[in-house]
Amino acid sequence: MEGEGPRLEWGGAGRSDSRAGVNGTPGIVRVLSARLMGSFVLAVGLWLRFDPETVSLLNGSKAPDTFFLGVYILIGAGSLIMLVGFFGCCGAVRESQCLLGSFFACLLIIFGAEVAAGVFGFLNKDKIIEDVQNFYIKTYNENSNSTMILSYQKVLNCCGTKSSACDAGIETKDCETGIKDFFDSKLFIIGYVGIGIAGVMIIGMIFSMVLCCAIRNSREVI
Repeated sequence: MEGEGPRLEWGGAGRSDSRAGVNGTPGIVRVLSARLMGSFVLAVGLWLRFDPETVSLLNGSKAPDTFFLGVYILIGAGSLIMLVGFFGCCGAVRESQCLLGSFFACLLIIFGAEVAAGVFGFLNKDKIIEDVQNFYIKTYNENSNSTMILSYQKVLNCCGTKSSACDAGIETKDCETGIKDFFDSKLFIIGYVGIGIAGVMIIGMIFSMVLCCAIRNSREVI
């Protein structure tokens, strides 16, 4: 009879470990997916920041830097998601409710910041484009053959302004329209990536809470 006690106790521990493993593995996969999303966001942010075409248009001390604010937010969000994802992985591996709770709180803060930045970007989208257009017009009026103007015309495949005649031999759009089309596409990328971030963070917050509850319930059973 004395030998049966340890066997039953050992079997209960085995079932607990098995249950924890089943609960923990999907959580680790989901947290790792959040880290991968953070890496993707960081890569997109760095691409937008160092894209040769964008840099050539916004190069110079007098060039407006409003566009880069949204890019810096992407870079910061991607870096934070990767960092927070590390703590989430540790929490899932160690089955720590404290770390998983911290992971949830950090994701919630980043989510709030992303929503605020998205609203700011949406409300100021036209102003960002207008600032670049005004910079181009001012530079064009000062010297229409400057290196900056030639760079705009080459990158955007445009010529002149709406109020000035274009000397190109073929029908070419004015550079104000080219600027609007170019930055509209870039801002849409930022917007779509931001929506993707928000979706992944919501999923991450949900599963972190689910995993916390699973860990707590398994410990109560023990």
